[in-house]
Amino acid sequence: MSEKGERTPGGRWQGRFFPIWSGQQVSLLGSQAAQFALVWWLTTTTGSATVLASASLVALLPQLLVGPIAGVFIDRWSRRRTMIVADAAIALVSLTLAILFWTGAMRVWHVYLVLLARSLGAAFHWPAMTAATSLLVPKEYLTRVAGLNQTMQGVVMIAGPGLGALLVSLLPLHGIMFVDVGTALFGIGPLLFVAIPELARREHAAAGLRSLFADLAAGFAYVRAWRGLVLLSLLVLAAKLAMTPAFSLLPLLVRKVFGRGADAYGAVEMIFGLGIVAGGTLLSVWGGSKRKVVTALLGFLLLGGGFAVVGAAPVQAFWVVMAGCLILGFSIPLVDGPFFAILQGSIDPSMQGRVFSLLGTLFNLTSPLGLLAAGPLSDVVGLRVWYLAAGALCVAGAVLGLATPAILHLEEEGRRNLARTQAASLPVAVAESIPQGGAGSDP
Repeated sequence: MSEKGERTPGGRWQGRFFPIWSGQQVSLLGSQAAQFALVWWLTTTTGSATVLASASLVALLPQLLVGPIAGVFIDRWSRRRTMIVADAAIALVSLTLAILFWTGAMRVWHVYLVLLARSLGAAFHWPAMTAATSLLVPKEYLTRVAGLNQTMQGVVMIAGPGLGALLVSLLPLHGIMFVDVGTALFGIGPLLFVAIPELARREHAAAGLRSLFADLAAGFAYVRAWRGLVLLSLLVLAAKLAMTPAFSLLPLLVRKVFGRGADAYGAVEMIFGLGIVAGGTLLSVWGGSKRKVVTALLGFLLLGGGFAVVGAAPVQAFWVVMAGCLILGFSIPLVDGPFFAILQGSIDPSMQGRVFSLLGTLFNLTSPLGLLAAGPLSDVVGLRVWYLAAGALCVAGAVLGLATPAILHLEEEGRRNLARTQAASLPVAVAESIPQGGAGSDP
């Protein structure tokens, strides 16, 4: 069936998209609960800002080093198969972690290896799922689906820490990791039986380094030519110098600055998730402003306000931290949802694996600098500085973005790029992914 037929509203797209999407949400819930338990174990075992920051840094490395190359293969491979393998690999890592806890062999340095391996799987999974969404969902529904994604991310963030705190009180750590493995099967299951439309295959006869780097260079060129996207990315990069350490050090802020325990940290994570649910629900119903980038920039402005509230909260008023986290959560869907809807609707499907991987790498380029400085600087000036700096950088970035014509016209430029790409006859046809031997086979 043609691409138009697959993506026609009222057609079969809901029946393909939502089983896959639902399985992923269950898998994410298990991962969130396991992550809560693991982060709290690190916090209570070491009490070190340097350990938490360096753990976050290790988790970023695959995205920075492997991300661009992963995008090339995602555009060549079956995106469904890529997600299956990535999910299975992440589940295997969780199983290894469970065995380490079970045998009493778990050490802090093991966490670094686990985070590295899980992040490597995610470097393939997230771009593949994002690119597959644009093939499954009609263009006019992408913003609403993005809002729904953000809503469910909030639901997972509400339920995940609560589930994680409950599991910590009921189960040993290896039991929690086994729960994570079990929920991963819900993410893999639908992918085995539900077909995903795939791009028409290109032959890579010269399947060596020359072919690989040619595809990679094409992805770089696509991003570089989109001036508004480059400028917006620079603003995000500046803000992430402080944003990434701020999010990474939150459990330590709760424990050391405010003197609270795991229940308070779980409550903060839950209120953050509640904010995401509220913001995502608003976006899924409203659909954002006509110019989507304006919604994203206003969300970025609100994000800065949330960081400032958390950073300025009095020690005796923990409820102010929770209010700030509610604002942070509410603003994130308003930033991410419209932005990714613009990209999914403006980038040629044959380029989306590369572009999303490159952007993921680009948006994290400055994060290692912030994380490297997080431990030593926090020991000197305290933890609050990261939240105040993140607030100031987000507000400044939003104001500059609203004052920059190239960023305000991001969507128009994206549509022009798409028209030029399609005019150049890049492969954009979508083939029906109905197998010869059953619904779970690749096309």
